[in-house]
Amino acid sequence: MLKYIDIYSEKRTHFIDITDEIKEILDESNIKEGICYVYVPHTTAGIFINENADPDVKWDIENTLEKLIPWENNYQHAEGNAAAHIKSVIVGSSVSIPVSKGKLLLGTWQGIFFAEFDGPRTRKVIVKIIEG
Repeated sequence: MLKYIDIYSEKRTHFIDITDEIKEILDESNIKEGICYVYVPHTTAGIFINENADPDVKWDIENTLEKLIPWENNYQHAEGNAAAHIKSVIVGSSVSIPVSKGKLLLGTWQGIFFAEFDGPRTRKVIVKIIEG
């Protein structure tokens, strides 16, 4: 099963919890055992899994990435968004989550986040659920 999620970011850096949307896609698939692959086909965005219970975790991640990779830093990339490209490399463009008994095998506090680094923009996330 292959599905797309439309994402609308509201600011340059925006972490959006997409866990519920992915769970809905899994439910629609009727796949009970397998793998859920989540991929972002954009060079200035990413996907990560982390705590989704405390919003301060998102803030800490965003704040630390900004300190490590500031928007202005004498980059050579002519488009002016080199920091977004670098952050997406660090965060990564995909995650894989095991599926068992029709459920994502996420930890108690884990959620799946889309990471925008060059917003606001409209983006796509690809979700592929493979039975097995």
